[in-house]
Amino acid sequence: MEQVKTIYTNNFGISFQWVYSNSKLTQIVFRDVGFHLTQHEIEIFLEKTIDAKMQKTCGDCTAGNNCRSILLQTPSNKVSMAVSMIDLGQIEDLLKGTLFQLKLDNYIEEMCRN
Repeated sequence: MEQVKTIYTNNFGISFQWVYSNSKLTQIVFRDVGFHLTQHEIEIFLEKTIDAKMQKTCGDCTAGNNCRSILLQTPSNKVSMAVSMIDLGQIEDLLKGTLFQLKLDNYIEEMCRN
């Protein structure tokens, strides 16, 4: 199995890239779902988490913030996910941390070239 370079982790998931791959895709895995995304798609996904925060949760759910009543659109127009407010916060953190690290790595790489 190929080695992976961990980009970011939290209690909810992990993002990584394959070490020996020429692909610039980042793998983001949480719960039992995996995404293969470009940096631009991760930025779009992050925007969709912010949009999803505007949705109202169901008022009569006894699960509170664990109620999976929020519909989160993914970068694929054909896939949405039902998530809780807690899940949404963890997904947002995972995406923000991943983007931060990717941008930092790109910046350092550019600085080393010059």
